[in-house]
Amino acid sequence: MTGPLAVFTDLDDLDPTPGVTKLTEAGFDVRIADSASPDAIARAASDAVALLVGYARIDADLLDRLPNLRILATCSAGYDMVDAEAARARGLWVCNLPDAATEEVAVHALAAALALVRGFPQADAAVRRGGWTADLPRLPRRADELTLGLVGMGRIATRLAELAAPIFGRVAAYDPLSPEHGPATVQRTDMDTLLACSDVLSLHAPLNNATRNLIGRAELDRMPAGSFLVNVARGGLIDHAALLDSLDTGKLAGAALDVLPTEPPDQDDPLRTHPGLLLSPHIAFLSDASRRAYVERPAENVIAWHRTGRPLTPVVTPATEGGTL
Repeated sequence: MTGPLAVFTDLDDLDPTPGVTKLTEAGFDVRIADSASPDAIARAASDAVALLVGYARIDADLLDRLPNLRILATCSAGYDMVDAEAARARGLWVCNLPDAATEEVAVHALAAALALVRGFPQADAAVRRGGWTADLPRLPRRADELTLGLVGMGRIATRLAELAAPIFGRVAAYDPLSPEHGPATVQRTDMDTLLACSDVLSLHAPLNNATRNLIGRAELDRMPAGSFLVNVARGGLIDHAALLDSLDTGKLAGAALDVLPTEPPDQDDPLRTHPGLLLSPHIAFLSDASRRAYVERPAENVIAWHRTGRPLTPVVTPATEGGTL
């Protein structure tokens, strides 16, 4: 007798073995689609009750091809790859990983911000092409004279604020969903004021209809001349054409992007080669510890749902809650 089927979709650089082991020990059969293709997922998961999702787009059309599905567990804090309303309407749970890599992402954001402030990318490029101090395009900034602005004040931004408070002169934040949450050292303000005062602006908002292109031409124009932008959240938060224009005019002195609108970017994408950009390949979450958590924790969500009727960290509750299998 076989158990209920759980399927991992796209895995990128993750090793599913720890998650597979947990699911198997809990009585599941496990299959690896290892693809973001809707057809490949539909073939692998046509009879699955659980889908463990990387970055594959799970829309209404794909959900209609998975009639036995009961739960979607994302291998990330973000869940914008899932059509949440379509899942809810079909009686499905959606759960995420709210804190599997809080430390990693916060540290990555801080490292990126300081690399921009201190001019590491330009200094590295100058030395590699045979230059030295006189070849730097601008002087590095002194961090304790600068304001770090945070858009969003969830777990990652809160940890970043704790790390950054002793380094930056001021930490300010805007988050309409949690106006009182965060360390006492963070000054809460509105979005317009935050843009105007942030020498470094770090994005920590989820991607949804309200936040898509949250930082566009108008928002970049409000920022101080020579300021910096950091994004470790989702590529869709930024209008990248406006970002490139802002870098070209010198309004922004630089930006650090761990997330892009297309991943990986096309070979001719100007984001790949712009000298004002510090890029990393969507690795802010990645460490030896988080790599294991990103496959174990989704499995634990699925197992908890199987045993109790409810996952550990739901973000979408079905229109009509179902019980266990």
